[in-house]
Amino acid sequence: MFGFDNPAAFFLLLFIPAIYFLRYLKILSGIYFPLNLGDWNGRSFLWNKGFRKILSATVRVFVMAAYVLLVTALADPVMRITEKVYTSRGSDIVFVVDVSPSMAARDIGSGQRLDAAKAAIKQIAASNSGDSFGLVEMAQTAALVVPPTMDRKSFFSRLDSLAVGELGDGTAIGTGLSCAVYHLENSSSPKKSIVLMTDGENNSGSVHPHTAAKFAASKGISLYVLGIGKRGTVPLEYSDPKTGHVYSGYLESEFDGTSLSKIAAEGEGKYFEIDSMQSLSQSVSSVSKNENVVQTYFIKNNDRKLYFNFIVAAAVLCLLAWILRRLFLQEVL
Repeated sequence: MFGFDNPAAFFLLLFIPAIYFLRYLKILSGIYFPLNLGDWNGRSFLWNKGFRKILSATVRVFVMAAYVLLVTALADPVMRITEKVYTSRGSDIVFVVDVSPSMAARDIGSGQRLDAAKAAIKQIAASNSGDSFGLVEMAQTAALVVPPTMDRKSFFSRLDSLAVGELGDGTAIGTGLSCAVYHLENSSSPKKSIVLMTDGENNSGSVHPHTAAKFAASKGISLYVLGIGKRGTVPLEYSDPKTGHVYSGYLESEFDGTSLSKIAAEGEGKYFEIDSMQSLSQSVSSVSKNENVVQTYFIKNNDRKLYFNFIVAAAVLCLLAWILRRLFLQEVL
């Protein structure tokens, strides 16, 4: 937030209308000594009235602006940046995101299923500002790409870089859940949870999803499963990150949330079927509400003084005004 530590300095701006009023009353007026010199039989000085009037007005504007900037600098401008510093831990939430080719289907809103998953994660992050978030990428295999962290910048940067087809073709739900549990089981957070976002059945990996879900429940980790997609013929388009080949066409989606709801039940969690942006928003609100933790914090102010910036700007304007008066208007005083 932008503000001033010495706003009383702005009363000095009253000098500007006061000077113009005194000049109007002819109490305070400038003194000029016109002097035109020319050689005998030579060319005399020519006054370019229009051009010089514009330059003269420009000089006055520069000088007035410089004065305003100096007064503003005297008012001690400051940019106040406030941030919450948490003194207690919030929830640890690890998102397991499916990046298999079918997640490129465009049947949720105007983007891909993967785009809907990213939007849901960002919405949860916005609602739970004091929580730590981790990210597991899942397809034919699974890998932790962001360990639980409160660094939103790095988390969102890696989230935005997720692309369909990065880990091949397949859906290793069990491996993805196991990876998330492994990085959450020793956490000291008051709440720990896994949010699985996928559109398919488990068809890859060596860990059965039900086994991984039960393992999560035994470690006190909450499980939320978001099944993203619809049944039917849906458009699909994506570029393979490894080969650069562009796949475009239609997908005969056989999305069935039955197996996903069973995984959620085995993990004593909740299942949400996402077939529209509205249902996505509702499921995200439910997850955010359930994982909300009351935390203690204090407000830290990081003030950035800006008076030097205004002084530099005023000096530049004064220099420009001097150059215009000496070199173009050829004024001596």
